[in-house]
Amino acid sequence: MTVKMIALDMDGTLLNPQHEITVAVKSAIEEAKAKGILVVLASGRPYIGMQRYIAELGLNIPGQYCISYNGGLVQRAEDGHPILETTLGMDDYHFFEQLARELNVHFQALDKQHLYTPNQDISRYTVHESEITGIPLRFRSVDAMDPSLRFPKLMMVDEPDVLDNAIRQLPAELFDRYTLVKSASHYLEILDKRVSKGNSVRHLAEQLGFSAEEVLAVGDHENDLTMLAWAGYGVAMGNAIDAVKEQAAYHTSSNREDGVAKAIHQWAL
Repeated sequence: MTVKMIALDMDGTLLNPQHEITVAVKSAIEEAKAKGILVVLASGRPYIGMQRYIAELGLNIPGQYCISYNGGLVQRAEDGHPILETTLGMDDYHFFEQLARELNVHFQALDKQHLYTPNQDISRYTVHESEITGIPLRFRSVDAMDPSLRFPKLMMVDEPDVLDNAIRQLPAELFDRYTLVKSASHYLEILDKRVSKGNSVRHLAEQLGFSAEEVLAVGDHENDLTMLAWAGYGVAMGNAIDAVKEQAAYHTSSNREDGVAKAIHQWAL
């Protein structure tokens, strides 16, 4: 079937290692837009960390959408207004903050405006998250947190081996109660059980009248698996982790080699 919607992960997929959109990728996206194909950025980033690229691709206009926080929010690309919002509350925050302390890993929480950490020894990965996305970083002790806050996602962050050791110790029941998924070797995302990129891509496609067979999705990491599984064309980047390459029905080049451009040309154009 003809592709009518393209869902693109950002880091490791749309963006090259320098966090840039290459000329070839931008050109392919422009060709897709000219054909009337909807291009949707689907990222673990907050909206503020997507805005620059949304504008660069000319997607900051009415009728365009984006997916942030790994599916926690589906938003209008022009202004970030949410059309689907699924968040966690302070009970979830307190539970996972205490668990992170017990497992000796760093912890952070994101609402729509800020990145919060209760760790006085702020993780370098927390600082990196703030620098890359532009979301303001706030140190807040647990007691100082506003009890009314809602969080699209919570995160455990640490050195890859430290984080993996902590993940192995997580109670099995948590995987039934929450969506727990790695978005990078040093990030474990904690989301409402209903949240995934796959569910949000499906929701948006259905609202717009598109079938799975009319959707092309491209990604590289564990948090992209549900999106690639649902889409009619699920494409793994050449730099994807093994689990993504094994699941995906289709494969393209790496983000160093304009993999997104090649995927768009092969399956959408």
